[in-house]
Amino acid sequence: MNYLPADTRYDSMRYNRCGRSGLLLPAISLGLWYNFGGVDPLENARAMLHRAFDLGITHFDLANNYGPPPGSAEENFGQIFKQDFACYRDELIISSKAGYLMWPGPYGEWGSRKYLVASLDQSLKRMGLDYVDIFYSHRPDPNTPMEETMSALDYIVRSGRALYVGISTYDPEQTRQAAKLLRELGTPCLIHQPRYNMFDRWIEAGLLDTLAEEGIGCICFSPLAQGILTDKYLDKVPEDSRAAKYEGQLHWGDRVVEERLAKVRKLQGIAQARGQSLAQLAVAWVLRHPGVTSALIGASRVSQIEELVATLKHLDFSADELQAVEQILVG
Repeated sequence: MNYLPADTRYDSMRYNRCGRSGLLLPAISLGLWYNFGGVDPLENARAMLHRAFDLGITHFDLANNYGPPPGSAEENFGQIFKQDFACYRDELIISSKAGYLMWPGPYGEWGSRKYLVASLDQSLKRMGLDYVDIFYSHRPDPNTPMEETMSALDYIVRSGRALYVGISTYDPEQTRQAAKLLRELGTPCLIHQPRYNMFDRWIEAGLLDTLAEEGIGCICFSPLAQGILTDKYLDKVPEDSRAAKYEGQLHWGDRVVEERLAKVRKLQGIAQARGQSLAQLAVAWVLRHPGVTSALIGASRVSQIEELVATLKHLDFSADELQAVEQILVG
C-alpha cells in the first residue's frame, strides 16, 4: 500500500525563517545520524519518516558517513524516498554533508574540492536524488585553504547539485571567514549546524551573535545530549538505548555519569512542573533562543518523534524557570 501523508501535516508545525533567506525550516527537524543505518530495521525507519512528515517535519538531515556502516543511512533513506516520498519531493528539505572519513587514501575526508564534490556525487547516487536542498561542509579543514572549500560549495550550487550550502561546527571566526568568502562568490551561507544543548553551550560564547550579524540560520544538533536529557537513564542504562547500543561511540564526552544525572533529575522536576517531559523541556530550552531556527532531533521509535513535536505546544519560559534551569546547570 502506498504511503499517503496526513492532510493535516501543516496544521500544527511551526516554520521559522532561516537567517536572511527565503527558506522556512520546521522548528523540529529529523536527523538520520543513528537508527537509520544498515544495522537497523528498515521498517522502523520507514515508520519514523512517515510519522515525521505527517506531523509537519519537512526537513530530513543526513551526511555521507551516517549509518552505521557509513553511507547506509543515505542508502536506506533513498530506498524509502523512492517508494514513499518521490512524489512529495518539492515539499521536502533534504540535506547531506561531507567532511569526515568516507574512503581510504588522501581524498576521502576533510574539505578539498576533490573530496566534497566526489562525496556529494556519491550521496546523490545513494539517495537516488538529482540534488539536495542543503549541502554542508561538515567540519573545517585546518590544512585546506578556506577559499578552496568555499569555492567548492559555490560550485556545488552552480552545478545544480544543491540549492543551498551551509557549514557545521565552525567557530565564530571561521564562520565569519566562510560567510565572507561565500558572499563574495555569490552563494550566501544559508545555515550553520552546531551542537547545542544544556550541557554543551559553546555557541553562546560568540557564535550565535556571529550568525545573527551574518544573517545565517542555526539548526542545533544533539539537543538531548544523545539521550542523556531524557528520562531513559535515570535508573539504569536500557539495553536498547544509544549508550548501550553504541558503547564507545558516543561523542563529545556524553557519558552517563552520576554527576550529570543528578542535574538531570533536578531538571526533570522543572519539566514536570511545566507539564512536560524532560526531553520536551530540553528541546524547548534550545528553541528559546531567537537565533535558533530548528532543533535537529534523533529518534529510535515513532513515539519519540510524537513526543518531541508536542514540545511546540509549550515553548515559553518564565524568567523564574530560566533562572532555575541556570542554577541547576552551573551548580
